[in-house]
Amino acid sequence: VQSRNQFQQEEPNKISSLAAYLMKRYYCKAKANANEVRSKTFATLRQLRQPSRPLYLDTRIDARIIKTGFDTDTCRSNFIVENLLRRGQVSAARNLYDEMPHKNTVSTNTMISGYIKTGDLSSARDLFDAMPHRTVVTWTILMGWYARNDHFHEAFKLFRQMCSSCTLPDYVTFTTLLPACTDAVPQDVVGQVHAFAIKLGFDTNLFLTVCNVLIKSYCEIGRLDLAYLVFEEILDKDSVTFNTLITGYEKHGLYMEAIHLFLQMRQSGHKPSDFTFSGVLKAVVGLHDFPLGQQLHGLSLTTGFSRDASVGNQILDFYSKHDCVLETWNFFNEMPEFDFVSYNVVISCYSQAEKYDKSLTLFRGMQCMGFDRRNFPFATVLSIAANLSSLQMGRQVHCQAILATADSILHVGNSLVDMYARCEMFKEAEFIFKSLSQQSTVSWTALISGLVHTGLHEAGLKLFTKMRGANLRADQSTFATVLKACASFASLLLGKQLHGFIIRSGNLENVFSGSGLVDMYAKCGSIKDAVQVFAEMPDRNAVSWNALISAYADNGDGEAAIGAFTTMMQSGLQPDSVSILGVLTACSHCGLVEQGTEYFQAMSTIYGITPTRKHYACMLDLLGRNGRFTEAEKLMDEMPFEADEIMWSSVLNSCRIHKNHSLAERAAEKLFSMEKLRDAAAYVSMSNIYAAAGKWESVRHVKKAMRERGIKKVPAYSWVEVNHKIHLFSSNDHTHPKGDEIVRKINELTAEIEREGYKPDTSSVVQDIDEQMKIESLKYHSERLAVAFALISTPEGCPIVVMKNLRACRDCHAAIKLISKIVKREITVRDSSRFHHFSKGVCSCGDYW
Repeated sequence: VQSRNQFQQEEPNKISSLAAYLMKRYYCKAKANANEVRSKTFATLRQLRQPSRPLYLDTRIDARIIKTGFDTDTCRSNFIVENLLRRGQVSAARNLYDEMPHKNTVSTNTMISGYIKTGDLSSARDLFDAMPHRTVVTWTILMGWYARNDHFHEAFKLFRQMCSSCTLPDYVTFTTLLPACTDAVPQDVVGQVHAFAIKLGFDTNLFLTVCNVLIKSYCEIGRLDLAYLVFEEILDKDSVTFNTLITGYEKHGLYMEAIHLFLQMRQSGHKPSDFTFSGVLKAVVGLHDFPLGQQLHGLSLTTGFSRDASVGNQILDFYSKHDCVLETWNFFNEMPEFDFVSYNVVISCYSQAEKYDKSLTLFRGMQCMGFDRRNFPFATVLSIAANLSSLQMGRQVHCQAILATADSILHVGNSLVDMYARCEMFKEAEFIFKSLSQQSTVSWTALISGLVHTGLHEAGLKLFTKMRGANLRADQSTFATVLKACASFASLLLGKQLHGFIIRSGNLENVFSGSGLVDMYAKCGSIKDAVQVFAEMPDRNAVSWNALISAYADNGDGEAAIGAFTTMMQSGLQPDSVSILGVLTACSHCGLVEQGTEYFQAMSTIYGITPTRKHYACMLDLLGRNGRFTEAEKLMDEMPFEADEIMWSSVLNSCRIHKNHSLAERAAEKLFSMEKLRDAAAYVSMSNIYAAAGKWESVRHVKKAMRERGIKKVPAYSWVEVNHKIHLFSSNDHTHPKGDEIVRKINELTAEIEREGYKPDTSSVVQDIDEQMKIESLKYHSERLAVAFALISTPEGCPIVVMKNLRACRDCHAAIKLISKIVKREITVRDSSRFHHFSKGVCSCGDYW
């Protein structure tokens, strides 16, 4: 600037020559439009004629001249190279760079930066390696590419080489390198960089940006204690400082610490930003603290941040995670601006509430909004197809994902594996699994989950063993899936082995693994072990309490289930739809009609939860089994959706218990007219109702209709685990190696229970045969064969656990009660409905089932 002002004073007559110089040497080389050349030239000349206005305000060439040592040719070339790169003309920029007779460090840095921005690392690295002299800017530019692309080790290697070459980093170097830290980075590396920053004085308030990225780096590697120390040493913190640590706490599950830090931020006078609200709202979701979330929603409204799309999305997510479908939808409609994330959250919310039609309608509407199709919620819609077992829908979504090139996204690929597996298309699922760019733990879990979901529990467990052989660590979802398979086998021994494996893998303290163990022990009939695991859990959330409530409900202890629900509320946790479903199930199993009705009504009025089909089905079962058919029919009329197969099947079963033939025929008509039925249960139930009434002609009519429709009755079978082996039995099965001993034991037990007052209940036999044959067939039902085998194969006093795939008959229930008294053992039978714990001639169900 000084030399230019001197030029203006000493050479006033050279203005015209300067104009020619500018037009010929500067603007023309930029290949500008002729009129633009002329206008820019005269604009520069007018500035030269106005001494009161400093030329540096509008002219950049002077700074370039000074920076390059007053080499005007190099300066002009650098400027043109930069402009070409800015316009994306990399080849033209490189040609000009190669033609420059005198290059300097700025020239090469500009070219390297251009290559980095276009992703051409190879060319950038070639220029970098050929440079005889590098500045801190040179090192930082290349370091930045490695840092942004998750190659921290390469970035740190460059950092060490830079320091070894006696080039000291500046604050930009630290703010470029440190944000690349992840949990995979060794902790001592971050400590080394931190120590060097302290040595150079970059840990002071003058370089607050460096302090903030240090906090972020320590949070990323899980050293929240060191992050807090850096935070405490900063005298003049800003909002970014607070936001960084709040986000770190939230990511590592320290939700209360995040909330307390937010309060400290407010008390210190720092104003929250959109990042603040996003982090704190995530922490509130983790705490399941609904009132606090509502307060934050109110604060965001008063501060105006609720209008921000990112904050609005977090508020949507908060209501969605608390099953507040109506609130989620209302807030979505009130948002002044939304993006693809907003749509994804709402679509997911309706999907979780099993309102699939609404989810799919929103998905179709989203396709007309102009969003990038790669950001569509393909994973959510694929999960809907999986839940509905709709292979046609799944394939349509798969095609859309291919067109949007979203099928290469890992979580979409995992969802495709899950969808095809749950639709029993295992070849397609395995093909996609093998074609994934990365077969992660999630990918393996998706395939295992698909097998377990379709009942292939043994195959799922074998695949889990194969996954371990691939040196992949199981996560909480994997353990939950494998524990579910174990629970389906009711193999307590296998469950305990998995329990030990979870302990060795360090996942025991995880609330989801702990909750899975509670569920597994409960489904294996060991409620004591389930309660003990729950009591030993260091942390409990809504999922943990739900597992305990369901454990009590499935095992027929309604009072304990309601007590657990009350204790959960007193601990400060808010119930969700699963919590209410567990309580309603407990009430249904125990006949607690009044309490169940109160909890059902409180769902919407007190807890703000919209009842789903499962809740209505549970209430229908509760009312029907108590013979309150008028109330049940009224509830069905008031439902916001049509009754499905599960609901009508529940009504039909209640009619069988209470011999309500007119409603039974109506329910059967509804079931028989359905396009698709899960199994033959409806036909079997109606056949049993007619058989109990002696209407054998009607029985034959129902069986004929069943045959014509191609529906086959699922054969009843029971199994028991003895000496680490599963033994399977079907009715009248005499193929077991110990068949003769089992028959002798059954005859022996029959004689003893008859002396205790047992009288066969032949109403369970639906064949039109004589009474004696009916009595004889009852003796060899699958559950009795399993109990008899366990009695002759296990030590005296050892508890017995038998599983059955269908509902236990009334006659076997009465017989096993007396058997438990005679043999002085605890006998547990889990049928398709619930657990029956027999001891001393009494069943835990109180004969209400």
